[in-house]
Amino acid sequence: MSRFQVTQRSFFDDHTRLLALALPMILANITTPLLGLVDTAVLGHMSLPAMLAGASVGALILTQIYWVCGFLRMSSTGLSAQAKGAQNNTLESAKVLWQTVAVALLLGGAVLVLQSPILSVGLTLTQPNSDVALHLQHYFSTRVWGAPAAMLNLALVGWLVGQQKTRSVMTIQIVGNLLNATLDVIFVFGLNLSVAGVALASVIAEYTMAIMALVVAFKQVGGVAVSASWFNRATRKVLMKLNGDMLLRNLALQGCLAFLTIQGARYGETSAAVNAILMQFFVLIALGLDGIAYGVEALVGEAKGASNTAEIKRRTYQGLVWSSIFALIYSLIFYAAGEAIIELLTEHGGIVRAALPYLSLMVLLPLLAHWCFLYDGVFVGLTRASAMRNTMIISALGVYFPVWYLTKNQGNVSLWYALLAFLLARGVTLAWSFYRLDKREELASSNG
Repeated sequence: MSRFQVTQRSFFDDHTRLLALALPMILANITTPLLGLVDTAVLGHMSLPAMLAGASVGALILTQIYWVCGFLRMSSTGLSAQAKGAQNNTLESAKVLWQTVAVALLLGGAVLVLQSPILSVGLTLTQPNSDVALHLQHYFSTRVWGAPAAMLNLALVGWLVGQQKTRSVMTIQIVGNLLNATLDVIFVFGLNLSVAGVALASVIAEYTMAIMALVVAFKQVGGVAVSASWFNRATRKVLMKLNGDMLLRNLALQGCLAFLTIQGARYGETSAAVNAILMQFFVLIALGLDGIAYGVEALVGEAKGASNTAEIKRRTYQGLVWSSIFALIYSLIFYAAGEAIIELLTEHGGIVRAALPYLSLMVLLPLLAHWCFLYDGVFVGLTRASAMRNTMIISALGVYFPVWYLTKNQGNVSLWYALLAFLLARGVTLAWSFYRLDKREELASSNG
């Protein structure tokens, strides 16, 4: 009886550890779209619609750059988690911290140096009218100075997740977002700084979050001194390979999502609006599934650092259990309240009617997509970036675009058939790659 009780307790304690890492990240994720709503509300109350349009496009330009550079977050999480599981974990963790900080500052500096061509490309691609372009430039020229802090935040959030400091990450994100929202109101309505005030609020919040994250990181690694050997040629080569593979993975994913937006616009104004509404369902599932993936990244990475193959597999399958539970809950919510969600997102009856036929696909979305979220987390923890790159490209070129092409005579819905098939293909190919690594007993071997 006592043996059963011990086993039962360890089972629940084990699952509680994953959830204790995942839930703070879910809460942190929720604050980001809420901040976007505050920004939009503040800008929407300005005197000219061009202000909202210009700031929105300016934010989009920088957001796309930061999103593509999301490889910083993923690589630092995997390396940090493995360092935590290593024998000399404090030294290894400090090494990873300073390496990722260096890469982040280089990328942030590059954005500052290249801000003029970046703005020019953004203006060329979006082709705004003169009023919108003016406010876009005012917003961009202020917000771009937050690039070093934004890159640092990507790297530091990843490092802290790898160290299993997800509660600290949650606190930092919430404080930063609340500060941003408060400064929005003060700068715009109190100091009349207009569009530049919204951008300045974001810059101050970004540097505040970066400083807070650095303070937590310093405490975690103690007084470990920086060594020049951490930045030698061999180390730089490993980091470039890892981050380069992650970058290609992100570009392939971004290409598919961009194609959905652009092709949807070609199908007409209603289709473009419907796609914007439906993408919010994707955002909603990401809030929960990303949280589970973050927890798995940290635990799988720690197990790899300790060269514990059995623990890697156990954490992976444990993550699959919770990922499946979250996916099922999402599907039930979309089935029961999908129409209400659409009506909350738009008051235009024509768009609501056009979106309703897609609800069955939205119910399937989390069931088909959760596999790729989960296995992305596993491979981040393993720092198997080449597998993530290859499976993403295979899924994009071998599934997404062929499915769209074969069904394109059905109009806009073909894009969603392609997206669902693409997400499922990513999960299947990553699961197959994990299975092959297990069979070859390479799960806990050196980075590949």
